[in-house]
Amino acid sequence: MEDSAQAQCSFYLEPVDGQALSPYKAGQFLTFSLTLGGQSGVALDELTRCYSLSEAPHPDHYRVTIKRAEPPASQPNVPAGRSSSYFHDRVQVGSLLQVRAPSGRFHLDTDSMVPVVLIGGGIGITPMMSMLHWCLDHQPGRIIHLYYGVRNRTEHAFKSVLEQWAARVPHFHLHVVYSDKALPAPPGVDYHHAGQINVELLKQTLPHGQHQFYVCGPTAMMESLVPALAAWGVPLADIHFEAFGPASVLLPSAKSAVVQGVLPGSASSLEIRLQRSQRSLVWDNREPNLLAFFESHGVAVDSGCRSGSCGSCVTPLLDGEVLYEHTPDFELTPGQCLLCVGKPAAALVLGA
Repeated sequence: MEDSAQAQCSFYLEPVDGQALSPYKAGQFLTFSLTLGGQSGVALDELTRCYSLSEAPHPDHYRVTIKRAEPPASQPNVPAGRSSSYFHDRVQVGSLLQVRAPSGRFHLDTDSMVPVVLIGGGIGITPMMSMLHWCLDHQPGRIIHLYYGVRNRTEHAFKSVLEQWAARVPHFHLHVVYSDKALPAPPGVDYHHAGQINVELLKQTLPHGQHQFYVCGPTAMMESLVPALAAWGVPLADIHFEAFGPASVLLPSAKSAVVQGVLPGSASSLEIRLQRSQRSLVWDNREPNLLAFFESHGVAVDSGCRSGSCGSCVTPLLDGEVLYEHTPDFELTPGQCLLCVGKPAAALVLGA
């Protein structure tokens, strides 16, 4: 357990064959295929879920840190997260798990020595731990600023190790931000700043000069902070981000159509027919991809990485053509499409 609330647990995974693991890029994730249920009278339920690696690449094991997803306080009747509950309640030493190799386009630029700013909100700290650990091991002179936002001390994961690194490494600058309005201690005891991680805080605490920004966190943080970085004047090439939930991150106009989430040739006012649910929707090109479009219309779709790597949102493509902002890592077969990185090039009929 990595926090005092006992809600964030690290799992160390060793290969069954005992062979050395291939290196991965700090910031990438693992994709798990989980089988839930199976007791008498309960049908098997297959889930695909992605979890960021929370440690620098190691030849002997992977580490993921998973937070138990409890129902929100305002919605106590919402069920707890099935995947996180499975890990916390059923995965034990000796459990066998089906895992795809590390993947993902959100990872540290290891060829650069430009000062790096790592910003993690909540469980978004996990890829930052991987990046931070890699930098400390392989780029001992690279300046690192870590901004970590949580509500209070009970949710503060990796507290002791982060404080030890900050005390021992002169070029590592730690900024812990608590958002709880009823904090028992003033800044400087367990945390450094009260409130939210925003551009104003960055302006006050970062030195002048170029930085590479890596941001991962919940929807509200992503939708406010990432565009604010661009508005501050940070070049889009220096802004890297990954949300761990639905997020529509709108950046200012840029030369790259991919960064804007607008694909050349993607048309507007197209009919999208959903065969299984017997619905007909109109694509108006306002959403960055089909997954966000479905979510905005209340269509339930399973999703995982939201970057074209895990295949959770793969959907039968019965008619039409889908364009992609980049070649998906997940290997599609004819008659399939990925919603999270796809946009329609023509009217579609989907088996959803």
